[in-house]
Amino acid sequence: MEEKNLMPEELKPSNFIHDFIDADLAEGVYDKVQTRFPPEPNGYLHIGHAKAICIDFGTAEKYGGKCNLRLDDTNPTKEDTEYVDAIMQDIKWLGFDWDKVYFASDYFDFIYECAEKLIDKGLAYVDESTPDQIREMRGTLTEAGINSPYRERPISENKDLFARMTKGEFENGAMVLRAKIDMASSNINMRDPIIYRIMKVSHHRTGNKWCVYPMYDFAHPLSDAKEGVTHSLCSLEFENHRPLYDWFLNALEIKTPPRQIEFARMNVNYTLTSKRKCLKLVEDKLVSGWDDPRMATLCGMRRRGYPAEAVREFVNKIGVSKAYSVIDYALLESCVRDYLNTNADRAMAVLRPLKVVIDNYPGDKTENILVDINPNKPELGKKSVTFSREIYIEQDDFMLDPPGKYFRLCPAREVRLKGAYYIKYASHETDQDGNITVVHAVYDPESFGGETPDGRKVKGTLHWVNAKDCATATIRLYDRLFNVENPSNEEGVSSFADNLNEDSLVTLENCKLDADLALAKVGDTFQFMRQGYFCLDLDSTKDNIIFNRTVALKDSFAKKV
Repeated sequence: MEEKNLMPEELKPSNFIHDFIDADLAEGVYDKVQTRFPPEPNGYLHIGHAKAICIDFGTAEKYGGKCNLRLDDTNPTKEDTEYVDAIMQDIKWLGFDWDKVYFASDYFDFIYECAEKLIDKGLAYVDESTPDQIREMRGTLTEAGINSPYRERPISENKDLFARMTKGEFENGAMVLRAKIDMASSNINMRDPIIYRIMKVSHHRTGNKWCVYPMYDFAHPLSDAKEGVTHSLCSLEFENHRPLYDWFLNALEIKTPPRQIEFARMNVNYTLTSKRKCLKLVEDKLVSGWDDPRMATLCGMRRRGYPAEAVREFVNKIGVSKAYSVIDYALLESCVRDYLNTNADRAMAVLRPLKVVIDNYPGDKTENILVDINPNKPELGKKSVTFSREIYIEQDDFMLDPPGKYFRLCPAREVRLKGAYYIKYASHETDQDGNITVVHAVYDPESFGGETPDGRKVKGTLHWVNAKDCATATIRLYDRLFNVENPSNEEGVSSFADNLNEDSLVTLENCKLDADLALAKVGDTFQFMRQGYFCLDLDSTKDNIIFNRTVALKDSFAKKV
């Protein structure tokens, strides 16, 4: 039977971007939908980009259209092929693929010709004012700008100077090409913006062919038009740039121009979603790199073990709006936790091991005990773990003098070992400082699996690993990098170190794991019973197993701060 959608259309949440597109298609403005994702290759993508990726690619998918990846490489001083490769990897990891890959540099000849057309139409001029003078003449939000003394240059002179700029006759900053629009406009972006500047640097794709490069506001609409983009979807900070976007397309008489639609960018507390500020963290060695699992970069989240499906669900839950808001990081962690609870295999791991010797268990005996691989997926069946006389439990699962309502191992209480037997405390050993090093216990041979002839029950169930054949590992306990909701505060990047969460990384050595975890592959994620969700790190080797904590079983961050 076909599944029915029980939610009436009028009750479904509205997506204003799709509403605009629906209207454009109904009115015949466009007969197809084509979008693009246009990151600048000057850093690694972060969680904020995940929203744009989902919107750009998801919109094209909904309408049976195409979405291209376009690398905005108009500023060669900051761009690198390392970032290009990383961007491609992140998009594919998130679950999307592009129709074609383009670079803004693919259109440099076309964009340059458009600049020449503006000069020929009297809509662009070469300005020899200094950057400070241009800034001064631009005016303020309450005061109109002042025309440049070079604004009325003859067209022929502008053409000559622009050609000489292109040939490299002038030094960086000597002059720029500006669009001639309106210095009295209430929108500062329309006050004769710079569209070309001199930059005598090598480009990662075009080499030394160019020494003048277009500004983003000029290259962006023309790249969209050249590709046949119908709907240019971008974040809200570009809303005030839309009149300029439309002005360029109109001035250059672009047929069927793209439509720019803006949406609110993603702001998440306890994180930085700025490539410039993330770079500062890396350069100042406050993190180990762009893929540090505490970073809000997509590669950092992937290394930490965040599933792409959970990130997409996070974006879906946030929805699409134009209203500024700050999203609680706990929502992202909740999406990760929900997905892994359903999909992650279970395992037992003891992070702070304490040896327990079961005195009355035969020393030469080993049993195979079957435990669920994933209780949410019974079709996966069970796996076998070994049990013998010596095991490890967590240090805090034993106390000599416990407080009330302590249901773990202690002199006065019997506990159950997960999938195995009931045990009772017998005695303990200490080192010269009085620290407990070994606990001795006795077990009930008739309590296997938690069933006893007398029907008695216990309240405490402990996880454990077999000392005889367990794997030994390093565990990295990751938490949020910052202990303040807005680490990008008014003091700027210099204050990042003051706002770091000192417990964002705790490293535990000599942890004991189920033996089969030694066979895990990089990126494999497990629920360590009673501990949280953990993923094998890329630093891990056969002789040095390393697991990262992806997320705890419950959100405990708010309680700590």
